[in-house]
Amino acid sequence: MAAEDPAALVHFYGALLELEPQAGLNVNHWRLPWPVGSWLEIYLPSRSRSQLRQQGRLALCLQSKADGSAALILLNLWIAKALGLGASLQEPPRQEPFGAEAWLLDPEGNRLLLLVLP
Repeated sequence: MAAEDPAALVHFYGALLELEPQAGLNVNHWRLPWPVGSWLEIYLPSRSRSQLRQQGRLALCLQSKADGSAALILLNLWIAKALGLGASLQEPPRQEPFGAEAWLLDPEGNRLLLLVLP
C-alpha cells in the first residue's frame, strides 16, 4: 500500500488490528504481520514515478467475528477506535444478512471496509 507517511499509516493499521508494526527494507517501508505468513506492506512510493490517488473499487476489508447479535455492537466499538486513530466515517454502520459493515476512510483517504461476521 503506497502512503505519503508510511510510518503513520502502519501505526494506524497496527493499532486498529492490535498488531505490532515492523520496520521494512528502509526508513520509508513498514509492514504488519498478516495471516498465513504474509505481510501488509506500507511504503513511500518512488518520487521518480508518479502514482495518482484513485477512488476506485479497491478497498482494504478488515474482518472480525462476533457472537450472534453482538456484531453491530462490536462494529461500533471498532469504528470508534478507528475514528480515534484518525479515520473518518464514509457511510454509517449497518446490519446486512452476511454481517455488520461500515465504510471508512483511513487517515490518508484510502477506502476501508470494517466487517464483523456473525
